[in-house]
Amino acid sequence: MATANSYLFFSFLFLYFPQFHTYNFIFNGFRKASNMSFSGASIVTRTGALQLTNSSANLIGRAFYSSPIRLFNTQSRRPKLSSFSTTFLFAIVKPYEGSGGGGHGLVFTLSPSKEPRGSWFAQYYGLLGPTNDGNSTNHVFAIEFDTVYDIALFGDINDNHVGIDVNSFRSIASEPASYYLNGTTKKEMRLESGQPIQAWIDYNGENEVVNVTISPVSVPKPSQPLLSRKINLSDVLVESMYVGFSSSTGKLASSHYILGWSFSMNGVASPLDLRRLPFPPGNQSGASGLGNKAIIIGAISSVVTLLLLALAISTFMYLLRRAKQAEVLEDWELDCPHRFRYKDLYVATKGFKESHILGSGGFGWVYKGVLPNTKEEVAIKRVSHNSKQGVKEFVAEVASLGKLRHRHLVHLQGWCKRNADLLLVYDYMPNGSLETFLFDEEKDLVLNWPQRFKILQGIASALLYLHEEWEQVVVHRDVKANNILLDADMNGRLGDFGLAKLYEHGKNPSTTHVVGTVGYIAPELSRTGKATASSDVFAYGALLLEVTCGRRPIDPNAPSGNLLLLDWVRECRQRGQILEAVDPKMEDLYEKEEVEMVLILGLLCSQSTPEARPTIRQVTRYLNGTDILAKTDVPMEFTDTGSEDFCIRSYPSSFGVISTGSLTGGR
Repeated sequence: MATANSYLFFSFLFLYFPQFHTYNFIFNGFRKASNMSFSGASIVTRTGALQLTNSSANLIGRAFYSSPIRLFNTQSRRPKLSSFSTTFLFAIVKPYEGSGGGGHGLVFTLSPSKEPRGSWFAQYYGLLGPTNDGNSTNHVFAIEFDTVYDIALFGDINDNHVGIDVNSFRSIASEPASYYLNGTTKKEMRLESGQPIQAWIDYNGENEVVNVTISPVSVPKPSQPLLSRKINLSDVLVESMYVGFSSSTGKLASSHYILGWSFSMNGVASPLDLRRLPFPPGNQSGASGLGNKAIIIGAISSVVTLLLLALAISTFMYLLRRAKQAEVLEDWELDCPHRFRYKDLYVATKGFKESHILGSGGFGWVYKGVLPNTKEEVAIKRVSHNSKQGVKEFVAEVASLGKLRHRHLVHLQGWCKRNADLLLVYDYMPNGSLETFLFDEEKDLVLNWPQRFKILQGIASALLYLHEEWEQVVVHRDVKANNILLDADMNGRLGDFGLAKLYEHGKNPSTTHVVGTVGYIAPELSRTGKATASSDVFAYGALLLEVTCGRRPIDPNAPSGNLLLLDWVRECRQRGQILEAVDPKMEDLYEKEEVEMVLILGLLCSQSTPEARPTIRQVTRYLNGTDILAKTDVPMEFTDTGSEDFCIRSYPSSFGVISTGSLTGGR
């Protein structure tokens, strides 16, 4: 009887009291962290530091504990979230001393997935993205250590803060990065100082309060937390969650490291053994551990010998570099505005290193550079030529184009000429070209319809500015997906004015050689050679179809009979099935009437006769909804032989020259 009663008593205790899961782990360095999952750019360095990202642009790096943790007590009538505690040591290292602010920071997170769908780099830390930030279905809790000031998108308080995030990176609470001494004195600290910083995050499931505390590694855990917020995470998280870290870079970049990590559920996280933790690479204030000082002793005679040898080599290299960077200027160059010194561009690209090449196009290589005086990132196009004639006129034209200002144009900052090289300096666009997002399958990034439509609207407004709103008419002459670059916010910018042709308002354009890219050249150019605003509209029509259909204007890999995208869309429209031409990667997630309008507008712009095409002002009115485009019974003029046939017969690929009176044969 006693045995039976004891059994009933303990059974009652088991059912009555909450049953909490317990998870405890600690990593004093990550060299043997077999139960960690890494993705993106994250790696474990030779010293055992977990590097989430290096200082390259547009990276994502994640590291999660491999197994999910079960956060809720499911035995009670109402599932209740467990308490948890974690501490970790991190460091954020800028690319080099004096490089200005880096980016974008890192987050500690509880996430339902180790590789969240729709996640983005830059200010989204590789955890959320522009399409899902703020959605309650994210079920994401994060503590951000943010090094970029983004007041417009997230209402950030500065470029050096700690924030509590729930399903969005618009923090529900944030404070400048700092810690309390003796519970009263508040001392600021820089997150991207390169020095190790310890963080403690504690959540009390009973009181529903989260506390966040940070301090330098030399300071014990402060008694007063930096952030304390009451929040019911039971309404945010799901039963099974992954715990770990995520980080990203954008146009601004830093290296992000986790040096040690301890986690506990329903208990206090075990303290880290600071003596066993690695230092982040590039920070040499310690050698084998955080508690040791490295002592370097060398023989004085050897040091002197090495110094003299280094001095001799440095002097020789300096003189050689000066000779390479020497400039001989013609008189007219001193009077032409927006001129950069060749020395500055040489330093910006580290001697035009191959590792700085972004790509090629428009008759030259394009390099990424950092201007030495302002630390601004720029794109530098290096155009080589063999002719000495027309250079002065070309530079004058470039200087004139440098006055163009529009939010959807890539700003041409200036130029430089040295011997056989012409250098054009543009704003740097971190997300690359539209063509990459449409056709580069390795990136696995699909633009949704709102993003595509926004880009098309922006490029139309840029062409309207060039054709009608600036002091001179500018015919771009090479409108195509590869010349549309995307800034950090995925806004389309029209770039590469290498083929642009200027002429005064009201005057006929002078006859030149045919220029442009296969698939975008208007048919009349094969007869007249005259580039006009209407020929730009033709190219824009090809772009409308390309972006909407996800196919190039001329696609050799297309099914038989569908080589030309224009013919394919016309055929679909004639069968009353125009939406068959839409890019299948969008999976029917688009506004059908809007997409149909864009396809018909693309056909209107692609008509064979220039007079039949709408002006770019009419195009913008249709895209902005100011005017309504009829979708049926719209008469269109097409001939059997289009510009593509002309281009295929005459030229194998992209080709061109500069306008009359400018440099020819080399761009």
